[in-house]
Amino acid sequence: MENLLDLAATTGQLLLARNESLTLAESCTGGGLACAVTEIAGSSAWFERGFVTYSNAAKSELLGVPEITIERHGAVSEATARAMAEGALAHSPAHWAVAITGIAGPAGGSADKPVGTVCFAWAGRDLGCQAQTRCFSGDRSAIRAQSVAYALRGLIHLLQGASDYA
Repeated sequence: MENLLDLAATTGQLLLARNESLTLAESCTGGGLACAVTEIAGSSAWFERGFVTYSNAAKSELLGVPEITIERHGAVSEATARAMAEGALAHSPAHWAVAITGIAGPAGGSADKPVGTVCFAWAGRDLGCQAQTRCFSGDRSAIRAQSVAYALRGLIHLLQGASDYA
């Protein structure tokens, strides 16, 4: 797996080159993405803020995720991830938002959403929002680390000019 610090440093370099900043909305990673980003010296020049919204109530209260979205689609869904990313942008002056919500385990999975299911969203001001779902394997720590890496790779891809993360 790619080094999280290398991915975070690349993210910072790309944001600095664009004179842009980042906000985060995390659930299952519990601030792990913010931790990786703030390991980079000088990250205060491009990292604006992060929201750790572990509970459904926090997602609604801090990010404005509609309760009906969580009720209809679940906390672990692309719809919720999109709402988290859009809410982070709405509550921040940042140019970009990344959101992560998932099931890191060891419990909490179902047949439809097994442990390791993680939903991501990337949003840019005036650029819309994209979401994807991935299923990672391993223990809780491995799933969380893979989620952080995937989120950073997705943002790097978009910052390098791709129109989507596919």
